[in-house]
Amino acid sequence: MSGFSDMGKHNPSPPQDGSVPLIRREKIPSVNARLQLPFALFFLILAVAAPSAHADSKSKAAEESGAILFRDKGCAYCHGVGGTGGKKGPNLADIRTDKLWPAENITKQILNGGQKMPPFADSLTDTEIQELVAYLRAKKRPIPPPAPPPPAPAN
Repeated sequence: MSGFSDMGKHNPSPPQDGSVPLIRREKIPSVNARLQLPFALFFLILAVAAPSAHADSKSKAAEESGAILFRDKGCAYCHGVGGTGGKKGPNLADIRTDKLWPAENITKQILNGGQKMPPFADSLTDTEIQELVAYLRAKKRPIPPPAPPPPAPAN
């Protein structure tokens, strides 16, 4: 007689009572089961590392854009090339490590001006200000590419 007691044993001959033979699937270590942990770890690492890699590349792009803005918006006129200080503006080389100048204070200074610095709220976008702050707070400030030549005068 075929029944649940026969499960797990594959009997090539049909049961004597005419019922359909039951074949129990034996527990074979599945490739899927063996790969679950490595895949889970891979995706966990990817989930943790990908945002930081993306953020890092995003911040590098912001720093590079900030370097170009620093050059092109006239910041270097007062603060010197690379923010090393000039006749009109202070040295900004160590502003990244100055506890009195977190990113929000630098942003406020750029927007509102102060002391001898004019405000730039009307001449810079929020994105440009964020890029300037990223440049000023960069551990290794990027050097902007050479400025493009001025357009030729029209005849």
